[in-house]
This record gives sequence, structure tokens and C-alpha cells, in this order.
Amino acid sequence: MARRPTIADVAQLAGVSRATVSFVLNDRPGVAAATQERVRAAAGQLGWTPSRSARALSTGRARAVGLVLTREPDLIGTDPFFPAFMAGIESVISESGDGLMLHVTSPRNEMDTYRRLVDDQRVDGVFLTDLRVGDPRPELLRELGLPAVAVGADDGVEGIATVNLDDRPVVAGAVHHLVGLGHRRIAYVAGPEEYLHAKRRLGAWRDALAEAGLPQGPVLPGGFTAEGGALATQALITRGDRPTAIVYANDLSATAGMAVAQEAGLRLPDDLSVVGFDDVPLASWTRPSLTTCRADAASWGRAATLALIETIEHGTTPHVELDPAALMVRDSTGPAPAAAARP
Repeated sequence: MARRPTIADVAQLAGVSRATVSFVLNDRPGVAAATQERVRAAAGQLGWTPSRSARALSTGRARAVGLVLTREPDLIGTDPFFPAFMAGIESVISESGDGLMLHVTSPRNEMDTYRRLVDDQRVDGVFLTDLRVGDPRPELLRELGLPAVAVGADDGVEGIATVNLDDRPVVAGAVHHLVGLGHRRIAYVAGPEEYLHAKRRLGAWRDALAEAGLPQGPVLPGGFTAEGGALATQALITRGDRPTAIVYANDLSATAGMAVAQEAGLRLPDDLSVVGFDDVPLASWTRPSLTTCRADAASWGRAATLALIETIEHGTTPHVELDPAALMVRDSTGPAPAAAARP
């Protein structure tokens, strides 16, 4: 395996000192233009690229951002949201050569994970996702002095910039869409109740039903998982007052629910209408295609990364409000069965 060229190699070829090479390649002032040109030509001829560890030492930065997730590893792999979110992160940091450090941990070890990241100087800042009721992480990060951006915190987080998308109007829009199709029994399969965004979506569903003058339909936990969506759907479709429509807190639980309903002999959307949330790529390829709420996860990742970089470099950044989610009406929603549509 060929030896990686070093600054010393560049200096020897260019006929200058290693200090001069360092100044030129780190874009520091004080080096004549002709010398800069000679150094850069030598670096290009040798195929020199910066050493990540050396660059970190010279800048005092780890050149990495962190994402700590407390979900089960297999759930992260099956939920398309986080791969898309991380793709958005990578689309920004790849331009600067920085890296993304992903830690999957348990709730018991979560706080210590952040402490280790700071103690080991492994990241320059972190993303806070899945904000929770009474979340202790923002206070810890302020104490540690670790730059952070909170994703999906509509009410703000003290001392931490946020990147938010208001998901309440689109959930309400999904309910109004179903009401307009004649549905009167509209159930909800919820995400984990401790998550702020899951709580917001459930509240928006309840408020929209009240606004339409309809009683609340049944609410069952889905946990943002396929298994949770399947179990909740099975319970809902075997009720004596089976709902004619179900709104799910995410697409993963919705697609699992669709499969359960179809295996039970229900026709979608003739017997049951289904609405998801996220608009993952699979949503338009299900049969029938899934009506869902589009919240572009990749754009969340890009916006959060730009905000985090700004925070790392300048100590602060304005809060970012993304464009509202949009309802994508597809084939999984249709008119309510005639008997259910009658008042």
C-alpha cells in the first residue's frame, strides 16, 4: 500500500518550509502569491489530502457532529425517517469533509453518552431529536457547553436554537379531508406519548374532530413502529364500531396497518381509509398508494446541519421555521362506506 504523502513531502517538492506549506494549505495570510501557487501545485502533484486528525489539532475542532438516538437499533433501520434525515445531514457536511457520529444507546445510558462525547472531544456539536416532555438533555448540554440544535421543538428550548416544522395544520387538514369524504368514525394510532411531536399530532387530531363537531374516535398506541401499527389496527378493525378511517402518527405504522386490514379482507379505501405521516419514498408505492403528510426529512437534516454549523462557529443562530407539512392525497383515502356516511 502506497505511503500517504505528508506536508513534509509537499515542502520538499515545493522547496519551502513545512510551516509555509501549513500556512498555505490552511489559507492563512502572509505568504507570497507565487509561493502559494508553487505549494498548491506540489500538493496536487503528490495527491496530498489533509489528515483529519492533524486538521482537528490545528483547528481545535473534532470536525464531526453527533446524533444520539435512544431507539432500538432495528427500529432505526426500519423507519425510513432517520436514514433520510441523516442523508440531509451528510449532504451538507460532505462539502466540508466533516463527519457524522451516530450513537444508538439506551435511555439508561443516554446522558452519559453526551458526557463522553464532550470528555473525549469527539464532536463539535449535536442534534437533539425526539424532544420529550420534561426532557433533561437541553439543560445537560448547556452545562457541558456542547453546541446543539433541537429538531422539532415548536415552543423553543431555552438557550438552544431550534429547527421546527409545524405539523399541526397538516394533521388537521387530514382530518378535514376525511370528514369531507363523509367519515364520522375516525381513529388515531399514536406515537410514543412522551415525544413532543407525537403529542402535538394527537392534539391536532383531537382539535380537528372537535372543530368538525365529531366525537373523538378511539386512540391506540402505535409507537412509531410497524409492529405497533399492526397491533393497533388489528384491535381497531375488530371493534363493534369499527372506524371507517384511521390516521397514523407515521408512515411505518400506517403501511403495517394497511397490510393487516387487507389481510383481514377489508378493501382500501372502500371499507377503510388510511392516512400516514412523513411521506417516505415507499408511501407512493404501496397498494393503494398512501395518503400522507409530507414532512421532508432530508430538508430537516439539511436545515438542522446548517443551523448547527452556525452555532458551532458563532455561538448562536436564529431559530429556523421550515415550510409547513403538506397533505399528499393518494389512493388510500376515499368516500366513507354509505352506511357510515349517514348522520
